[in-house]
Amino acid sequence: MILGSSSRPGLASKFLRTFVRRRDLIGSAADIATERMRPLTEQETKVLFTKLANYTGNSLKNLIAPLDDGDRFCFRLNRDRVYYVRLSIANIATSIARDKLLSLGTCIGKFTKTGKFRLHITALEILSEHARWKIWVRPNGEMPFLYGGNVVKAHVGRWSDDCPEHQGVVVFNMNDTPLGFGITARSTAEARRLDPTGITCFRQADCGEYLRDEDNLFATT
Repeated sequence: MILGSSSRPGLASKFLRTFVRRRDLIGSAADIATERMRPLTEQETKVLFTKLANYTGNSLKNLIAPLDDGDRFCFRLNRDRVYYVRLSIANIATSIARDKLLSLGTCIGKFTKTGKFRLHITALEILSEHARWKIWVRPNGEMPFLYGGNVVKAHVGRWSDDCPEHQGVVVFNMNDTPLGFGITARSTAEARRLDPTGITCFRQADCGEYLRDEDNLFATT
C-alpha cells in the first residue's frame, strides 16, 4: 500500500533542538523495538538534518514549519528509507502492517548500514524548492549530466554567488527546471578561474536515474 505522494553542523543541531520538543516527531523505544514504521530517533534526525542543511541552509526550518491548515510535514522511517510526509497521513499509516506498507509521502533517501544518510533523486523536488545554492547548466551540458556525468565549467551557464567549496547545490537547466544535485568541487571564485574542462560540481544524483536505476530506486527491501 502507498499513502500520499552540512557545511555547518551547528545549523542542523539548532533545528534539531526545536524538532525534539515535539514528541510525536521523534521515535520511541517501543517503535524501534517493534521495527514498525516510526519517527526518526534523535541521532537519526541529527544525521538527516546535517545532510539536508548542506543543501538548504537556513531554509531547513521551513521543512517542518506548521502549515496553514494546522497540519505539518514530518519524517518517518520505514525499513531503512526516510519519507517526508504530512503528519496526518503518517498517523493514518500506523494502522497498516509494516510488511504491507510500501511507501508514504516522498522518499528522500535511506540510511546505510553504517548509519550514514544518502539522499535519493526522489528528494529533488524538496531540495530545489529550498535550495540555498544553485548551478544552471547550458543546453549542451544537460545530457552529460543526466547520463551521470559531473558538471564542467564549459557547461555552466551561471551559478550562485559566493558558493563555497564542498557545498551542496541543486543543478538546474537554463529554464529553471531542476535536473539533480551535487557537491561543488570549487568555490565560485575558484571555479571562475578553471579551464573549460575543469569540474565545478560532482554529481550526487540526477533525473536520469529514474531510467538507469529504476529497479533499485523504488525497491522496498
